[in-house]
Amino acid sequence: MTRFAPLVRQGGPVLDLACGSGRHTRLFAGRGHPVTAIDRTLAGVADLADQLPGRSAPELIEADLEDGSPWPLPANRRFAAVVVTNYLHRPLFPRLPGLLEPGGLLIYETFMQGNERFGKPSSPAFLLAPGELLERIGRQLQVVAFEQGVIDFPRRAVVQRLCAIADPAPRPLPPNQAEG
Repeated sequence: MTRFAPLVRQGGPVLDLACGSGRHTRLFAGRGHPVTAIDRTLAGVADLADQLPGRSAPELIEADLEDGSPWPLPANRRFAAVVVTNYLHRPLFPRLPGLLEPGGLLIYETFMQGNERFGKPSSPAFLLAPGELLERIGRQLQVVAFEQGVIDFPRRAVVQRLCAIADPAPRPLPPNQAEG
């Protein structure tokens, strides 16, 4: 995350999807971004209002993204970045590009097949197939970086990482370069 965080529009809103303990909510809030954090339970981020003095507290939304409940955000809400880590719910893939403003970044990292050698998750339902993240997202967004393989930090695991950008809004050509 820290590698791609500087690419996010300065001061742009960030969505931390399935935020867990709020590691990335804290990172982006500390960089001056308004952050919306969504998770099934907010126990891991309950302390954030007290730990970020002088900055607006993150918007915390408790929602189960897998139980069929309505999407917890307005349909027109867009973000400068959407961050997803250590979470895989494949039905969300089609929604992710639509959450980004023009030029917005999707930063996604989760476990892939082979991780069962090192621990959990080990169920195939929670492990990406080789190249799956690139295949699912690469058709909809411009891929800036894609990696897959074994990592040693914060613990040994097999992961896929992707950073992709939503196409910026098309800009009109100057009159002398217009076609036709």
